Amino acid sequence: MNTLELLDELQKKAMADEKIRKELLLTREQKDPLRAFCQKARALGYELYEMELVDAGENSPVLEGSDDFYELFFASIE
Repeated sequence: MNTLELLDELQKKAMADEKIRKELLLTREQKDPLRAFCQKARALGYELYEMELVDAGENSPVLEGSDDFYELFFASIE
């Protein structure tokens, strides 16, 4: 599975399980939220790493018009 497919599967899991959804949302409060998110995803069986997530959408605030799949993921489960 590619990164977007992994995020889609993780999103479905989070929407079906309130405990997982809350745990994923709490990762945003960690000192390194992206790392915490990826660690939680891996603990749930999704091989997701920081650089893969960054590369998936050119996750950079200076690139106008780029997709930020990390932020889109959280917007979808809030």
